[in-house]
Amino acid sequence: MKTHTFLLPFALLAAGFAAPRAQQNPAASPDATPPPVSEKRVAELKQLRFGMFICWSCSTFSGKEWTPGVTNTAFFHPTGCDVDQWARTAKEAGMGYILFLTKHHDGFCLWDTQTTDRKVTKSPLGRDVLRELRQACDKYGIKLALYFSEGDWTWPGAADGEGGKGGSNPEMKKAQLRELLTQYGPIEFIWFDHAVGTGGLSHRDTLRFVKSLQPDCFVGFNHGDQEGADIRLGEMGGPGPLENPASAGPYMKTSPSKNFRVAEFTYPILPPHQGGAMWFYSLPKHDQLCLPSEKIYADYLGAVKYGNLFSLDVGPNYAGRLRDIDVQTLEKVGRYIRGELKPPVSAPNPGS
Repeated sequence: MKTHTFLLPFALLAAGFAAPRAQQNPAASPDATPPPVSEKRVAELKQLRFGMFICWSCSTFSGKEWTPGVTNTAFFHPTGCDVDQWARTAKEAGMGYILFLTKHHDGFCLWDTQTTDRKVTKSPLGRDVLRELRQACDKYGIKLALYFSEGDWTWPGAADGEGGKGGSNPEMKKAQLRELLTQYGPIEFIWFDHAVGTGGLSHRDTLRFVKSLQPDCFVGFNHGDQEGADIRLGEMGGPGPLENPASAGPYMKTSPSKNFRVAEFTYPILPPHQGGAMWFYSLPKHDQLCLPSEKIYADYLGAVKYGNLFSLDVGPNYAGRLRDIDVQTLEKVGRYIRGELKPPVSAPNPGS
């Protein structure tokens, strides 16, 4: 700004933008048992129905799902980052939210964290992707949820690589979560990936810490201890009743939480294929591979039927854009949802 006239309003706007729900409804200390989320919040979350799970990180450039051995942030080198395209496509697809990968097991952070230099603002891109995405979501009226890998191959005691455990650094985990939950506005839920461990902070303590910052933020773990979790995650799952564990997919092996209030399921837009990643951008040779819009729409109907959340995973490419085929497929799903296209008679049953 060139004049002082706008500085105070701008500062107040920025402060309001960054303030999470927790500042309006302070929770108890991180050691206290958090109260259950309200029925109103459950209804609000269920109303989102359909979302876009965005996986974009170092694995985008490795052609592998897990990418160990990254020592230089220049490994992440997209030629651009079109968050407006992501959010606009989500809106056109009839989606209510975006679930964004903030950090995978390699420890590379997609926000301007102060906890490590392994971050996107130290990469050639040099931009705080999460902040830009937050602004794009607000522009299109899309809610924001976050994915976060609990463990980290760069932390003490880790075994870097596929099959390796994540290290232990509970204070770092809390510091990163504090940034995410106090600097990027209200977060609908956090999708914690337990694949390489807890990071040294138990699920019970993780949940309490999150709720101390944003009491209305739902918390889920893709497997492991489910004590207190209020959203049941369904990695490679499908639509179904909350009480039906089969719809949670093959990885949810632990006993259900009595606190579960809503079920989520997710899978990639890519069909099974040979070579390359599934959840991240795969390889250029797979640029024409995509699930049919009719399959996606059928599972959307299943999600609506059972009050589930359905987050469809897409992987932006080397240019930081969704593939053309993903955009076309999702736009068609949106037309089905809005009734602009007659759903095919032969559409598969929900969950098939």
